[in-house]
Amino acid sequence: MAKRKWLVVIGLVSLLAFSASMAGRLPEGDEALRFTAHGEMVFPEHYREWVWLTAGLGMSYSATADSGAPNFDNVFVSPAAYRTFMATGTWPIGTVFVLEIRGSEQKGSINLAGHYQGELLAVETHVKKPDGQWAFYGFGKASKPAPVIGHDASCYSCHEQHGTVDTTFVQFYPTLQRVAREKNTYHEKN
Repeated sequence: MAKRKWLVVIGLVSLLAFSASMAGRLPEGDEALRFTAHGEMVFPEHYREWVWLTAGLGMSYSATADSGAPNFDNVFVSPAAYRTFMATGTWPIGTVFVLEIRGSEQKGSINLAGHYQGELLAVETHVKKPDGQWAFYGFGKASKPAPVIGHDASCYSCHEQHGTVDTTFVQFYPTLQRVAREKNTYHEKN
């Protein structure tokens, strides 16, 4: 039992050290990156006020893509991380990407053709930790704290194999490609 208590104490101290190391990493004005005592990421409730990088429609990284109505993906990044990237072509410690997945609609109001964004289906984050590694958190439709997605999930290997800048998909962010190429941080991948 004593060993178990020490493991809990060590875990909490590690989490506090992680949270403390994240504090102050991003300039004032950015929403703080926060975690619960259990290591869950607190939902970044103001992410829609962050820098919008891109939207995708019906994107899939699988050969067996769903043939139903395409989903929209919106990608946001914390403002301080964006400013650092624009200056250096790299993502600083504490960078947070938010992937917002929304359904698509076709019929509504005066729309006669095409698709527009519908209901929220899920929110996921991609976070650069103090050790320079990246972690993913899946919130689903909820805004309650989310646990880290295990490193055995395909998102990790996919980003490591195909991310053009520090495991991130800058190849899909047209406004950032130029910056990364100019700063020589863009690495062409399939």
